[in-house]
Amino acid sequence: MSISIAHINNAVSEVVPDRAALVFRDLTLTFAEVAERTNRLANVLLKHGVTISRERDTLENWQCGQSTVALYLYNGNEYLEGMLGAFKARAVPFNINYRYVAEEVRYVLLDAGTEAVVYQKRFAPVVREAIDNLTTLKCLIEVDDDSDVASIPGALNYETVLSQASPACPELSWSVDDIYMLYTGGTTGMPKGVLWRQGDSVVAQLAGRDNAGNLLSTLDAFRERALNQGGHRILPTSPFMHGAGSFSSFAAWHAGNTVVIQSDVARLNPADVLATAERHRTNMVLLIGDAFGRPLATEAASGQYNLDAVKVLFNTGALLSEEVKHQLLLHFPRARIVDGLGSSETGPQAVSISNSSDSAISGAFVPNNETFVIADDRKTRLSPGDDSVGWLTRSGCCPLGYLNDKDKTQRTFPVIDGVRHVISGDRVRWRADGVIEYQGRESFTINSGGEKIFAEEVEHALALHPDVEDVLVSSRSSRRWGQEVVAVVQMKAGKQGNEASLNATASKVIARYKLPKHFVFVERIKRGANGKADYRWAKALAESES
Repeated sequence: MSISIAHINNAVSEVVPDRAALVFRDLTLTFAEVAERTNRLANVLLKHGVTISRERDTLENWQCGQSTVALYLYNGNEYLEGMLGAFKARAVPFNINYRYVAEEVRYVLLDAGTEAVVYQKRFAPVVREAIDNLTTLKCLIEVDDDSDVASIPGALNYETVLSQASPACPELSWSVDDIYMLYTGGTTGMPKGVLWRQGDSVVAQLAGRDNAGNLLSTLDAFRERALNQGGHRILPTSPFMHGAGSFSSFAAWHAGNTVVIQSDVARLNPADVLATAERHRTNMVLLIGDAFGRPLATEAASGQYNLDAVKVLFNTGALLSEEVKHQLLLHFPRARIVDGLGSSETGPQAVSISNSSDSAISGAFVPNNETFVIADDRKTRLSPGDDSVGWLTRSGCCPLGYLNDKDKTQRTFPVIDGVRHVISGDRVRWRADGVIEYQGRESFTINSGGEKIFAEEVEHALALHPDVEDVLVSSRSSRRWGQEVVAVVQMKAGKQGNEASLNATASKVIARYKLPKHFVFVERIKRGANGKADYRWAKALAESES
């Protein structure tokens, strides 16, 4: 049996009503206060008709049947409240990358058939442009901040509408079949909504099992764990707009733990993160690869922070190098590093635990019981000790599919020996000792500082420059970012390459973090006779420029 997210949060709030659920700057909200505030938000959404329209048993795996609510926010209480409030209205919250420009935001809003947008006031100019001709839109809810931009006419003020709404819990039949959706561009190309049944998401990634791996099958089991084992403090650090941040926050709440948010949410500020960890005695800090781990280790090396409350450094989303692991273990004296392997489509699949410098290896993971490796044919399971590199997969609690995309759903979620699997796009080797060695991702996706950047998207943006004849986008290794974007560009005859001019053109349609950090100008782009790009050539060229 699995349980819906709204049911779990209500159950936890019943047994630990006065425990802090969230701490952000000078604000502390208890579980009871979060429950009431999200009831109010749910009632606001319901008043505007933002709720379910079709039950799951009438839909295909790539269909939703529920209203969608875009969250275009920095980290803060409003983000997690926005998610839980939408769940309580039987609507589907989803993430908008706050670095996106209006064209990118519009694409996702249209793709999701968005009915409500909860956004920070500072993003109002982008929202105003992005919602033009969005015929599905029913309401805008604006979160006030310290910005001086003008509000969008007709938008509802977040705190005002909450104060005016009923605090009563909506009388709805929440279901394990209600959707948890995360937009990702990781293995799917342009952003796609990954559709999880809440019941599967809870088990796969939202603390639906106890420490021994046993399923928590009743609300009483969640209540008992929260009451007797909860009270830990979790510092996600990464943006909630990414799966790692929101997954870890709801997992914390489901266990009766406190989510702590650092003060500076517009960027990674190592001093602020460590000061927050020290001040609130946080027990777990979330990392996203070397892009987070390296600056935090460097700041911790100053010796000015008491970090002995930190027991776990949990890394996900990008590999953490052995060098950075050694530094972190040196400066977080009581912590162990738990390195997780997984994706938006799979949830956690395998872990690597480093308790000391001797055990701080990178790229080797112990899989869970639902993780497997299949051959290149995507039909045959491999066994530990098979020498070939295969695809990392998961069975059991998997997503339903990709929103509105039947073909990619069927390719990514194949049925093997009568069992449905999800293929993450990760290439691995399964050793005889049961350890999985990570080889890399096969798709043309660049992971830069935890941000997933799709090569074709950047190529399209650069090709808008009038002097560009052809372009391929690849990546090279980066000490700071893990990977950084490299553009291989063929200019038109007689034209000279100008990096600033090219990035200025591209920045009109893609976020700045996607812009190339290096350019290679060539006489001719190498393509096959069929016109397909030679990405192996582009990758070799990009790496040679390191």
